[in-house]
Amino acid sequence: MEEKREINQETDVKEETAEQMQPDEPENGQAAAEDTAAADNGTAEASEEDTAENSAETKDAAKDKGGFFRKKEKKDKKDEKIEELTDRVKRQMAEFDNFRKRTEREKSQMFETGAKSIIEKILPVIDNFERGLATVSEEEKSSPFAEGMDKIYKQLLTTLEEAGVKPIEAKGKEFDPNFHNAVMHVDDEELGENIVVEEFQKGYLYRDSVVRHSMVKVAN
Repeated sequence: MEEKREINQETDVKEETAEQMQPDEPENGQAAAEDTAAADNGTAEASEEDTAENSAETKDAAKDKGGFFRKKEKKDKKDEKIEELTDRVKRQMAEFDNFRKRTEREKSQMFETGAKSIIEKILPVIDNFERGLATVSEEEKSSPFAEGMDKIYKQLLTTLEEAGVKPIEAKGKEFDPNFHNAVMHVDDEELGENIVVEEFQKGYLYRDSVVRHSMVKVAN
């Protein structure tokens, strides 16, 4: 009987031990399961975030690539026509402006050429006036005829001066081939070198342009 009681007591102890162990196992298993699920959820969320970032980067790259390689948009036909007409008008205005300037320049040159031609024809008349007045003696200079000739000569010079004609200074000046035409040379140390000592025929300028060179004698 005592052996049976001992056996029964051992059996009760084992059962109590089993009962104490059973509740703990489910709790530990549930905690482990929860930890595993949380880890799986974290992995899944991280994977989703990576996938979203990769997708966004892919879209941006595709967008940039498309922006770089896409063809230029064609302009509207109306805009192209407007640009064409505007460019044509600008070209025509530039051509007209060049034509106007060229015409004015040609007119000025023609006017200057015509004026020079007329002046060249008048200059011999002035030369004859000077030759005639040079032959008048001191006594005859007070005569009405000589005074009239002198007044006409001066009036002619004034009119030419108002038109832009003026005589070239020669006597006593240094010889300048641009204005003087040397027809004689004289050796004179007192006068200096390349100095105009005598003027045979007056030269004239029209607006700083030579109409006729002065005919002079130059000292060597």
